[in-house]
Amino acid sequence: MTAHKENIQLPIIAILGLGSMGGAILSGLRNPLVRPSGGIRVTNRTASKAAAFDGDDDVIAYALENDPDANRRAVTGAQIVLVAVKPWMVSDLMAEIADALEPGTIVVSVASGVASKTYEDALPPNISVLRSMPNTPAVVGKAVTGLSHGSRSSEADLKLVTAVFETVGTVIVVPESQLDALSTISGSGPAYVFLFIEKLMAAAVSLGFDAEQARVLVEGTFAGASELVVATGTNPAELRRQVTSPQGTTERAIAVFQKHIPDKVFVDAVEAALARARELGSSP
Repeated sequence: MTAHKENIQLPIIAILGLGSMGGAILSGLRNPLVRPSGGIRVTNRTASKAAAFDGDDDVIAYALENDPDANRRAVTGAQIVLVAVKPWMVSDLMAEIADALEPGTIVVSVASGVASKTYEDALPPNISVLRSMPNTPAVVGKAVTGLSHGSRSSEADLKLVTAVFETVGTVIVVPESQLDALSTISGSGPAYVFLFIEKLMAAAVSLGFDAEQARVLVEGTFAGASELVVATGTNPAELRRQVTSPQGTTERAIAVFQKHIPDKVFVDAVEAALARARELGSSP
């Protein structure tokens, strides 16, 4: 496992697909301490989104809306190509850019559920492939990114791509066989946390707090509790016990949670996410 480093030197990078995840990674790459030599190329569907980068000296944005060759232009000369499109778009995109990639280019999948073999089968043998699973806290430099080798990627490739994702948080290297499972925890995990925050805010409002008070109470509590886990390294079960006085108010609330949200709910939820990830990966 690795964490963010300062003064990172990176080669030319292309990001194909500037949705929420592609945009989050771009935010990290634009950190003043990160300097991709030759800049960053990005593609998206609309000219209006590309126009947002007009005048920027570190990003060249191409829009498919008015440039059908946008993806090919973006990857020409890039050493690292991040593929951040929807999973069902990957096969067509690889066919589109395959002969525009320079020998030795590293293609990195950010598409959920798409195996590295899908890329390798569509690309020349001199193109290295790795597969990644970052999450949306990349926007604030707090991502957890799972990263896996393809069958023809080297340790040097892995090191370079690790440096890319370190710009937006922490990297954990796992076998590709574990990556779909990882996506159900760290990839989808922020949504689980946001759901709990949302519901606890609503509960605070039901107790008479206004929306702003509820936001401050709940956001501050989540931020502080998360930081306490990280800073102390203490098992969260132990931290929970420390807050839960016998026969106290917290004990009563925890009992309700455990009655209505048993452990099996969490297992069922991540297994449902895993099944869907595998469906996406097998879709034509």
